[in-house]
Amino acid sequence: MNSSFKSIRCLIPLYLLVISLLPLRLAGAAVELDRIVAVVNDDVVMSSELNERIRTVKAQLQEQGNPLPPGTILDKQVLDRLILQKLQIQTALHTGIRVDDETLNRTISNIAAENQLTLAQFREVLEKDKYSYNKFREDMRNEILVSRLQQRQVDNRVTVSDREIENYLANQEHMGESDMEYQLGHILITIPDGATEEQLAQARKKASQALEELKAGKDFAAVATTYSEGEQAKSGGDLGWRKAGLIPSLFTEFVADMEKGDVSDLISSPGSYHIIKLIDVRTGEKYIVTQTQSRHILLKTDELTTDDDAVLRLQQLKIRIEGGDNFGEIAKGNSQDMSAVDGGDMGWTNPGELVPEYEEVMGTLKLDEISEPFKTQYGWHIVQVLGRREHDSSDDIRRSKARDEIRKRKLAEARDSWLRQMREDAYVEYRIEF
Repeated sequence: MNSSFKSIRCLIPLYLLVISLLPLRLAGAAVELDRIVAVVNDDVVMSSELNERIRTVKAQLQEQGNPLPPGTILDKQVLDRLILQKLQIQTALHTGIRVDDETLNRTISNIAAENQLTLAQFREVLEKDKYSYNKFREDMRNEILVSRLQQRQVDNRVTVSDREIENYLANQEHMGESDMEYQLGHILITIPDGATEEQLAQARKKASQALEELKAGKDFAAVATTYSEGEQAKSGGDLGWRKAGLIPSLFTEFVADMEKGDVSDLISSPGSYHIIKLIDVRTGEKYIVTQTQSRHILLKTDELTTDDDAVLRLQQLKIRIEGGDNFGEIAKGNSQDMSAVDGGDMGWTNPGELVPEYEEVMGTLKLDEISEPFKTQYGWHIVQVLGRREHDSSDDIRRSKARDEIRKRKLAEARDSWLRQMREDAYVEYRIEF
């Protein structure tokens, strides 16, 4: 290869860059250059990035059967979410959170497997949908970054006390509908802090307009998608199923007097207007499960104890027990599990509380039968079933659901507060008119 050809090759990338920046015309129409639509601290949101995200959101709304809100409203909502995502990614990177390629590859492989596809097939599907695989990888990396940041900064700090659960259940009992769950639709119209009379009038007018359309028979999801400024706007304002005690207190008195399908009048609160719809109501059921009481002996492997050693030792212990020795006493003297002090007794357990390998073996045993040695992540075991019973776990499950619901509400509030603070502390400059 001569030097002249090398020189030409070196100039090609520069030439292409210069050409790409020239105003182009195709079929008589000007092609818009990419431009900055928002500055977010030391990062930017580009027009191409916003347009791509808008296309994705539109496709999701259409797939869900939800009508599209007016363009400028959707554009503003999508841009604001992009800004929040940028801020979270910046914070994650600044605090040292990283996502290595091994974690990323494992996550993508799991997504492919959940869709019953190989990685190669999954990649083909993405490319068929005109979605760059490399872009998908980076989007997933960012999702994991944000998830880890929220876990560290917010989720790990949210706790639910037994007192909160008791208060929640007591409130349910007080209402006399402890098993009732409500599915609510919500439209939120916000009033800016320190709003002028004109801004107050505009917010009131917007809320009234939404209510008029609902009274005229327009679909609630369509109105919510168009008017609501809440987080659930793009999903038609659906707040999902909630126990009575987890309905926002502002709405409680209205829900109590509503029938399925009813829409409230305007509900006013400091800084916002609300409209709610009682979409559906349902009653909880009893949960009867088969509990099992078992006891076991666990031997762990290490540098001195191989798998074969552990199996042989457990087989010897099993022979002693079947010969008349007391299981509990042998467990106390040999088992390397915390349950050894109780003779290996695991107590009464519900399905799903023990590791799958243990439950699988336990499920095949008759009463008082002792298993052959088997392995779990903790080591090698022999197990004996002491009893089985049908148990009403409704109260346990109610408490568990109460904990989950309270935590979900507290997480949502904590994340909203955290994101608002992050947004207030950031430098954000819009470079696009809505």
